[in-house]
Amino acid sequence: MFTIVYDNNPGQKGLTADWGFGCVIRGAEKTILFDTGGNGRILLENMRRLNVDPKEIDVVVLSHIHGDHTGGLASFLQERTGVPVYIPTGFPPAFKQRVRSLGAQVIEANDSARICPGVRTTGTLGKGAIEEHGLCVKTPEGWVLVTGCAHPGVDNLAAQAKEVTGGPLYLVLGGFHLLSRSRSQINAIIDRFEELGIRRAAPCHCSGDPARRLFKQRLGDRCELVGVGHVFRIKPHEKPRTP
Repeated sequence: MFTIVYDNNPGQKGLTADWGFGCVIRGAEKTILFDTGGNGRILLENMRRLNVDPKEIDVVVLSHIHGDHTGGLASFLQERTGVPVYIPTGFPPAFKQRVRSLGAQVIEANDSARICPGVRTTGTLGKGAIEEHGLCVKTPEGWVLVTGCAHPGVDNLAAQAKEVTGGPLYLVLGGFHLLSRSRSQINAIIDRFEELGIRRAAPCHCSGDPARRLFKQRLGDRCELVGVGHVFRIKPHEKPRTP
């Protein structure tokens, strides 16, 4: 199950929409918080209203260094200490030291890192620019890719996800970073989604309203325009139990 706990697009009544992104993934061997939004108070309050207890989170994954994805981390770690925090390369030493001082373990994932059975990072893209990774989660429908801002290109992250997982990709969910892109550039990205065999898309956060509308126009029911509080009830792949 994928629950958007932080997003600037309004969604469920009673939640605060604020610039940034955060998503909780439940149902795999470990419960994961992917990105922490920009404000810890808003993150924790939205989680509370969505019945997500910080203490149930086993792992944090940060997509990239920007404050609208990492700003809620310190407040979260005060509620849930001792969790590993996976980051792409390129985070400054001061940030990593601050996370360690809050009792968390920092794991820098240059290559695709296995979080638990059926869950792994894409590996770091965007070297020398804004370095970022996404999170791949195996489900009975196929792999789901969760993206923070997709600065290296959402289509490039999707291609990388397909390569490290073997595909197929069922859903790409999160920020697509298309605010400044032209209509022809957005159409080219949608074309590449089709070439990659991606069945569904859920653009939010920094995707931009024009891009969200164009994805919806092109993909129809295969595209969901989501916001804070939206829940995808896709069951992650469970590790087979031994008799």
